[in-house]
Amino acid sequence: MVVQARAAPACGPDGAARVAVATVAVETLRAGYDRYVINGGQAGSNVQVHQMPGHVQHSGTLTYGRGSGFYSGTSTYVPGPTIVTGGHNQNLAITMFRVGEPGAENAIDAKQILGPEWADKVRNGIGTCL
Repeated sequence: MVVQARAAPACGPDGAARVAVATVAVETLRAGYDRYVINGGQAGSNVQVHQMPGHVQHSGTLTYGRGSGFYSGTSTYVPGPTIVTGGHNQNLAITMFRVGEPGAENAIDAKQILGPEWADKVRNGIGTCL
């Protein structure tokens, strides 16, 4: 089986890897197996940061008297908001085993990876940023 996982930009690549491993454990249990071996993996990121347009603020003082005037002003550029898009992706190819099958003794225990709340994680799935 190949399991694909995606994590938000704020998670970083390490967070995406943790999401992928937890997702593999969940999918192993959902498929009726107990253990798995990771045969291969692939990671990618398409995170981009975009600076939105800003604006210029002007302020100043005009002084006028005796037929002439004087203006003193300041212009300040205020940048627009920064928007982060994309995410971190992980693909893991796995082989699943049931306890007692040949190869299961060297495989990773899915329940142990998910911890004591494994049943809730199997039921609800894995959120982002573990």
